Amino acid sequence: MSLTGTGPGTEFSLIRTNGTWSRRAGPGTNKPVTSGPGTSPPGTSGPSTSPPGTTGGPAGEHLSQAKLYQCSNGYGVTWTVESPVVFSYRVVECEKLLDMSNDTLLFGHVGDAEELRVLKESSKPLRRFVIIDETVNEIYGAQVEAYLKSWQVIYKLLPLPTTEQNKSLELVSRILKELQRFGIDRRLEPIVAIGGGVCLDVAGLAASLYRRRTPYVRVPTTLLSYIDASVGAKNGVNFCGCKNRLGSYTPPVAALLDRGFIKSLPRRHIANGLAEMLKMALMKHKGLFELLEKEGRGLLDSAFQSSDTISGCGCTDPASLATRVAIVTMLEELAPNLWEDDLDRLVDFGHVISPELEMVALPELLHGEAVCVDMALMVFVSRERGFLSGDELRRIISCMKSLELPVWDSQCSEDLLHSALSARLTHCGGALRLPLPTGLGTAGIFSDLDPPTLSRAYQNWCSELGSGRSGLSESEISN
Repeated sequence: MSLTGTGPGTEFSLIRTNGTWSRRAGPGTNKPVTSGPGTSPPGTSGPSTSPPGTTGGPAGEHLSQAKLYQCSNGYGVTWTVESPVVFSYRVVECEKLLDMSNDTLLFGHVGDAEELRVLKESSKPLRRFVIIDETVNEIYGAQVEAYLKSWQVIYKLLPLPTTEQNKSLELVSRILKELQRFGIDRRLEPIVAIGGGVCLDVAGLAASLYRRRTPYVRVPTTLLSYIDASVGAKNGVNFCGCKNRLGSYTPPVAALLDRGFIKSLPRRHIANGLAEMLKMALMKHKGLFELLEKEGRGLLDSAFQSSDTISGCGCTDPASLATRVAIVTMLEELAPNLWEDDLDRLVDFGHVISPELEMVALPELLHGEAVCVDMALMVFVSRERGFLSGDELRRIISCMKSLELPVWDSQCSEDLLHSALSARLTHCGGALRLPLPTGLGTAGIFSDLDPPTLSRAYQNWCSELGSGRSGLSESEISN
């Protein structure tokens, strides 16, 4: 006889009294269990503060949100643990992050007023381990060091070549070795990562591994990482030629966002970030799409620095409005599903073909460029399915071009397409789960894509846009 499939069994609540955890039969009842498997040993003591994931009970007691179930038969005992994992992290938009009068870089991760007061009044010197992209370090490194010195911080600044080509376990190992030499308090001294998406991913994975989880702060310096990599929970590295094959779900304690960093980016890298913004616009926000249609070229020209308000509408300037809408729509999709328990994800739009295309095309295509090529193909799939009109397709492709993004790439062959879709099936539990636009700013998840439809969409995509990476002119896109 098997012990599986016998149901959860008897439910026990978990209560902490004077530092000792014990079971109590039933949900939140007062009946103690004083013996038997899993009972905490008597006579122990510990801190009296309430741990995460607990609620207050009778005086001196704390009820955990976790549950323990026990069932048995003649062959043995099975225990089942249900333990909620709760993360809280902050996404903070600010200005002049490296201004010496601004303490956000040091304390922006702290949301509790009392905790913040204690930290600021402590006589213990502040210590920070700072990972910084080496290109960013050339531009801002001296300013970062001057800032830390002005606050009398004991620090280690580690510049690293964080490019897609060397996004690897070797780079993570290098961080961990330096981290071990420096030594940090695993709760009070968060690691700080300053750079683009690769830097934030690699640093996040290192933080998740060091002492099994060390808090870290993300400071994005590219538009793409500002609206995408910095606000979620994922981190990772490439492995065996596969993009982000190794990683974890470990959110930062805070992401500190300062658009001032973006002004030093090359124009192409700003366009690269606009691809992820366009992704969210196409999936769920028509207003953002229309803003990118109208103001996209101006956002490129201004490097997303704030300007006057949009004429006649009383809104904030285009840069502020676009980034905030992109971040909010991204958080709406990520927050309820940080660990991707639900594999139906609108944020996967543009990330079906692009992981394989990007690895094949390195270093020719940037991440956002590969995402845009993917999105352009999927827009043709949507038209073939009848979800988009010819005019809507024309507007989308025209917008992509105005943002100086590629809409076709010769390396996206039919073989690569089928390989990517096969990998998608493995990655998504045996179903394609394709996010596809069903209008401008609306979308759905579809797994019923038949080969003839895909083939027609691919051939039309190639014939209409395949004269080069920029595609054909607007007038040549069929309606």
